[in-house]
Amino acid sequence: MTDQQVRPRIPREIWVLVAAAFIIALGYGLIAPILPQFAVSFDVSMAAASAVVSVFAASRLFFAPLSGRLIDAIGSRKVYLTGLMTVAVTTALVAAAQEYWHILLLRGIAGIGSTMFTVSAMGLIVRLAPPEIRGRASAVYGTAFLVGNVIGPVVGAALAMIGMRAPFVIYGATVALAAFVVWWRMPRRIGDDAGQKKGAQPPMEFGEAVRDSAYRSALFSGFAFGWVNFGVRVATLPLFAAAIFEHGGAIAGLAMAAFAFGNALVLQVSGRLADSIGRKPLVIWGLVINAVFTGAIGFADSFWPLLIVSALSGAGAGLLNPAQQAVLADVIGNQRSGGKVLANFQMSQDLGAIIGPILIGAVAQSYGFEAGFLICGVIGLAAAVVWAFGRETLEGGRGVQLQKVE
Repeated sequence: MTDQQVRPRIPREIWVLVAAAFIIALGYGLIAPILPQFAVSFDVSMAAASAVVSVFAASRLFFAPLSGRLIDAIGSRKVYLTGLMTVAVTTALVAAAQEYWHILLLRGIAGIGSTMFTVSAMGLIVRLAPPEIRGRASAVYGTAFLVGNVIGPVVGAALAMIGMRAPFVIYGATVALAAFVVWWRMPRRIGDDAGQKKGAQPPMEFGEAVRDSAYRSALFSGFAFGWVNFGVRVATLPLFAAAIFEHGGAIAGLAMAAFAFGNALVLQVSGRLADSIGRKPLVIWGLVINAVFTGAIGFADSFWPLLIVSALSGAGAGLLNPAQQAVLADVIGNQRSGGKVLANFQMSQDLGAIIGPILIGAVAQSYGFEAGFLICGVIGLAAAVVWAFGRETLEGGRGVQLQKVE
């Protein structure tokens, strides 16, 4: 009997989420390169322009606990759709902004919508993915976001001649399209009746999850991943490239593309590996590889070494992510809602993404980029050490059914 005959297929509902993820990421790629430039056009400082990015991340962080409670109360599907429409409307309204504070306010509200649909999507995958293919389902979902983020800036560059306001309207329309796709193709019974079925288990509380060493380890690895890949890689790598290379902007873009390439390449196999050999080995090796090659970025003083270490760092992230998402699903299980559990994990990532660039930026300014990126490597390796003491949640292909806590 072959592996394909033994393992179930990815449910149609998850493919709906995958399609929506691609549409969302594609649209975001249109506005990401121009958002700070648009803020600067209102005659504000570079720090104020950067704040439109920070306020988005901060609102995601602070609203995550409430989004978790909403999921447990009314279900993932409703929260997901509400979050998408919030992002769609507020982003489209940025195109009509007449003052800098309009952008700041709208991006803050968009951050609330973003955390609503991000945590809800994790909750839906937890409920929908069969235990045997959780790693693969997470990898497919992550690949959709990644491909959209790669294609989006290319499309955005082609649309540069239409000005800086139109892309916000286009992004708002693409997110609204994603919401329509989910509303149309995702059955209402899925995600809206969590905790209301006869005999259904109550939502998992954070206190219950945190007694599990696997979940505690995931909080550490999530923080490290947010610090290194959502924070420092996005905020500090362009500054490093600008300081080292003549055409720093272009080099930084190519380094980020190399990271995405390495990530996408490994995602094609890492999900299946997480479902076969276990979550823990993939998480640990992913953290180690990502940490080692991120730490080496500060020493890459020429073009090809920078691209190579960026691609290998992306490969480490590709090993880590599907297994880490599968761990969360294993801990919660298909029969329970885990909005608060997922929200706190999301907060750990967002916290790392907010703190990392600030501290590493200060270190790089005082002691050089080598020291800054080395600290990132230490953070990743520390998370790998924590995971060495975490439990493996995939045992006999029945990780979801295990209620063991340590």
